[in-house]
Amino acid sequence: MNIPLAELEKSIPAIEASPKNNGILELIVARPVKEARRVLDEMEISLAGGLEGDNWANGCWMSLPDGSPHPDVQIAMTNSRCLAAIAGEKSNWPPAGDSLFVDLDISEENLKPGDRLSIGTAVIEITSTAHTGCQKFSQRYGVDALKFVNAPEWKSMRLRGIYARVVKDGRIRVGDRISKLQPEPALG
Repeated sequence: MNIPLAELEKSIPAIEASPKNNGILELIVARPVKEARRVLDEMEISLAGGLEGDNWANGCWMSLPDGSPHPDVQIAMTNSRCLAAIAGEKSNWPPAGDSLFVDLDISEENLKPGDRLSIGTAVIEITSTAHTGCQKFSQRYGVDALKFVNAPEWKSMRLRGIYARVVKDGRIRVGDRISKLQPEPALG
């Protein structure tokens, strides 16, 4: 799809109206191998392997000094309202390359690095690694889509998405509520 930038900009109010808490997991996508996508109704996620069946565990664009995949980019998550504006029908969302498509406010104001989210029986933690649109995103959705998600005036909305790491293994399902967890009290 190649939606004009002016049209994409009209979706900002709807994206901003995403729930601040108690959002919904709308789509789960695993990337079994490069450029392949599997849409799933449910899946296991773990500290050791990320999303079950996803290629993250086999190595990714960001790694630790020992060569193992970096946990800070274990889960790529994007706002479903934003992807709907860019890609239209849900069947067009998987090429984005994200794992979880959520109806949740993922802005810097609402989710800070270290914040934890409960999804199904799992818990994930937002990381500080930036998730930005790239050439592949432009090829899949058009130059205006790339300009839209990378626009400086909306940078704090994180239109391209965010990264998270798994902190508690569990099972997630499409339709699960996504709830912000309260920080644990400091011991002292």
